[in-house]
This record gives sequence, C-alpha cells and structure tokens, in this order.
Amino acid sequence: MDTLMSRKKRILCSVIAVLIAFLFLFPIYWLVQLSFKPDMEAFGRVLTYYPHTFTFAPWMENLDDPVFMTSLRNSFINAFLTMSITLVLGVPAAYGMGRYKVRGSRLFLLTFLISQMLPASLTLTPLYLIFNGVGLLGKHVTSPIAIAASAIPFAIVTLRPFFRSVPVTLDEAARLDGCGPLRAFFSVMVPAVKTGIITIVVISFLNGWNDLVYSMTFNVGADMRPLTANIYKFQSAYGTKWNCIMAYGTILVLPVVILFIFMQKYIVGGLTAGAVKE
Repeated sequence: MDTLMSRKKRILCSVIAVLIAFLFLFPIYWLVQLSFKPDMEAFGRVLTYYPHTFTFAPWMENLDDPVFMTSLRNSFINAFLTMSITLVLGVPAAYGMGRYKVRGSRLFLLTFLISQMLPASLTLTPLYLIFNGVGLLGKHVTSPIAIAASAIPFAIVTLRPFFRSVPVTLDEAARLDGCGPLRAFFSVMVPAVKTGIITIVVISFLNGWNDLVYSMTFNVGADMRPLTANIYKFQSAYGTKWNCIMAYGTILVLPVVILFIFMQKYIVGGLTAGAVKE
C-alpha cells in the first residue's frame, strides 16, 4: 500500500514538474518559432503554433546589419568586463571576510545587503557625475564598472559562506606543503569553492549582458550601445516587424541559455567535491 502511494506521489510530482516546465518554456518556444516565420504568416489573422513556411530571413536581416554586429560586440564586452571586475575584486574580498576575523564585518555585510536594495535609477546621477569628472564617459569600461559596483557586494555576500564552510584541514595541509597565502588561495581555496565562483561568473555575466540603464546613460555614442538598447529599430510608423524582433530576442537570449546548459552541473554540484571533510 505504501509502495503504491509512493508511486502515485512520484507520478503526480512528475506531472506537476512537466506542467511547470511547459509553463516557463512556452514563451521561449513562442519566441523561437515566430522568428522563423515570414511576414505574411507572422502577421496573419490565423494563429499558427509552428512555422508553416520556414524562413531564415528575419535572422539574416539581423546578422547582415552592421549596427547589430556592433551591438553584439558591445554586449559581449559589457558582460566580459563586468564578470572580470566582479571576480577580481569580489572573490578575494569574500575570502578575506570568510576566513579571517575582520573588525566591523557585520557592518560591512549589512552595507552590502543594503546596497542590493538600491534601484539603479538612484545611483545613476552620482555615478554620472563621478565618471564625467574622471573622463570615463563614453568608454567601454564605464558601464561594466557601474554594473560591477552592485555585483561585487552580491558576490561577497554569496561567497563568504562558501569560504567559511571549507574545512580548516585544507589550510593546514597547504601550510604543511609550503604554500604561502597567495598560492594557497589560488591552488586550494579557489578550487574548493569553484561551484560558488561559477555561480558568480554566471550571474555577473548575465548582469552585464542584460544591462540597459547604465549603457544608455554612460555610453553617449550610439555605436557603443549593447543589444538591449537597439531592439526598437524594427518599430516604425508603418508597423512592427515582429518576426525580426523575435529573431533579435532569440539571439539575445541564446548566450544565456548556452551558459546555463554548460554551467548547470557546476552550479548544482557539491561545495567541496573531492576535498577533505571534517
């Protein structure tokens, strides 16, 4: 009887999981399938759930546009620089706060948590004045610095428990092997918390990739704007080219999907897989 109830419960949970997955994945499916429809089918009165006439024209209209390729390059620059700045500054700070006694650490953590609550609109004016004063407006590094300013506190708050959870025996083993603090950090501590670091890599990359507010504010030149700022180009007084917008959106979300597909096993992996445990 218990076995039968357990089987029914598993079946019910599986059905619910499939329904939830369908609910969340259907918008992505609709985005992709509409990007392969011609204008007549995309704007037709009859609703179709898959392309009856398959075409790559909306994709080629985007890929053949030099403005699109420039925006694509800018998005990658934003994402890569944001990720790099966050890792270079956030990981060592989280290590120091997680492994050593830092005076005022609770105040620092509280400040970091409060900074996560501030909307981007509140920091735009101070950051604009600062960047204008130091001559950074219109530079590729400006937007990543602004994005990383909010991503670094998140990285510290997230990674600090990871470093605190690493067994002390790893530090002792590193010292016995003659490792200095810097070598122990890169050779022992970083591999031990790689799941947390990869999580920060993914989130900081997405923060830079999806940014719109900072890029529109600090990049005064139109040739420096990312993909998120140029999707409006398919809207005009004569109508909206929805199939081209959907192709544009598919290209915009494609790196995000690929990133999660290849990184998910690390994100959900163990904290110190293969390490000595106390």
